[in-house]
Amino acid sequence: MIREGGCLCGAVRFKCEGEPVNVRICHCRNCQKAMGSPFFARALFDQKAIAVEGSTARYASSEALDRVFAMPAARGCLPGEGNPAVAGVALAAFDDRNAFAPTEHIWVSEKMDWVMLYDGLPQHLEGILPEMGVVA
Repeated sequence: MIREGGCLCGAVRFKCEGEPVNVRICHCRNCQKAMGSPFFARALFDQKAIAVEGSTARYASSEALDRVFAMPAARGCLPGEGNPAVAGVALAAFDDRNAFAPTEHIWVSEKMDWVMLYDGLPQHLEGILPEMGVVA
């Protein structure tokens, strides 16, 4: 199955083929700052499964991850993260914003104090074991 989406300004469109490696809500400080939000709800895909049309830019937010955003629009327009093997795509950036449901929370040790997690999903204090060479 192919799922499509894009950024708020319309400068970038993407297609993701197949199923994600995982679907998680990350509460780490880097995701909070990158998204301008208390957390980042994302689907992690193999880079080879994603096709992007439009101009994007990258910012290395850590040794493991780059943040990707639409250009020339303001940063954060197409929220995502990536490394050479995989890329996380914001769930709300998909045309069908309900295409994927998160299965767990990661980095809850860094969640904002007022965020309450009552959804019954597993909670991990930090990132969990690597999949495809990625922690988180």
